[in-house]
Order: sequence, then C-alpha cells, then structure tokens
Amino acid sequence: MSQPETTTAGRTHAKSRTHRLTVTAMLSTVALVLMTLDFSVPFIPAFVKMDVSELPALLAAFSLGPWYGVAVCFIKNALHLLQTSTGGVGEAANFMMGAVFVGTAGVIYHRFGQHKSRRGALVGALIGAVAMALISVPLNYYFTYPVYAKFMPIDVILSMYQAIRPSVNGLLECLVTFNMPFTFLKGVLTVALCFLIYKPLSPLLHK
Repeated sequence: MSQPETTTAGRTHAKSRTHRLTVTAMLSTVALVLMTLDFSVPFIPAFVKMDVSELPALLAAFSLGPWYGVAVCFIKNALHLLQTSTGGVGEAANFMMGAVFVGTAGVIYHRFGQHKSRRGALVGALIGAVAMALISVPLNYYFTYPVYAKFMPIDVILSMYQAIRPSVNGLLECLVTFNMPFTFLKGVLTVALCFLIYKPLSPLLHK
C-alpha cells in the first residue's frame, strides 16, 4: 500500500530538482547578460567596471539555496570565458568574490535567518557584501593585479589611481582606498535591486 506514496514522493522530488536546475540555468543566462552590460564610474580607474551580474546569483541563493547562488556565479563566468579580455583572470576573481558574496548571504538566510525573514535576508546580504569587499583586497593584491602587471606595468596602473587621488601611494593603499569601497557599493546596489524585484519574481523562482 505504500508504493504509490513512494512513487508520488519520488516524482515530486524529481520535479523539484528539475525546477531548481531550470531556474539556475535561467538565472545564469541573465547573469551573463548583465556581466556584459558593465560600465565605468568616475571615482575609480576606468578599467575597473561596475555591473550587477551577482543579482541573479543572489536571487538563486535566497530562493534555492546558497550552493545554487554559487553555481550561478560559476556558470556565468565559465560562459564569459568565451569572450574574455583578461585571459580568464578577471573571470576567476569575479567568481571568487561573487561566491563569497552570495554564498555568505545564502547561508545566513537559510541557516540562521529567523523563519527566512526579510530582515534575515537583509542582514545576510549586507554581511555578504562586506565579506566580498574585504576579500577583494588580498585577492586583487596577490592574484589579479600581479597577473595584470605582466601586461601593463604596475606604475601605469598606479598612475590611473593617482590621477583621481594623487596622495595614494602603493598598490595596497589603492586597493583599500578605491577597490574595497567600490566593491562594497557594488554589493549594496545588488542587494537593493534584489529587494526591489524578489517579491514580483518569487512565484517564478519558487514554483
């Protein structure tokens, strides 16, 4: 007598898994499009671009779970390798920072958020944005910029920062003064957009 119930449960699980994979693929595609729509901002050198491509990943982390958010970050950057201009270095750094951002937000929301409340989502997302900003400094200092320096002298890179603020001295100071606040602002902008569109998209994300 229990076989029909077992079969029904199996079908429900299969449908749920298919839905999650479908939503993940859809959000990854949107993230790739948003990644190509980057733009410069006046308070940081032009080669550092602003985009909100972590937005779909954050939606996935909240609606499906943190690992799905990380998966969207990975798929987005893997697809972007087909049109990379950084030899994959930019994509690797983007993935690591995005994974820290949405992974942290998703874990806090799903594991520690009280009844998965909006407050829990906001706290998780803001902590994720802070974590992404903090990790951007050692990641850029020890990984990204040393690779870039093989194609562009570090003095040229520093001069781009000094053109905005002449008093900065050294790569580490530039990263702390410019890149860390910029990365946090990028995270906050993504969080704001997420809260604006999450509720209207909720039926699509969950059903």
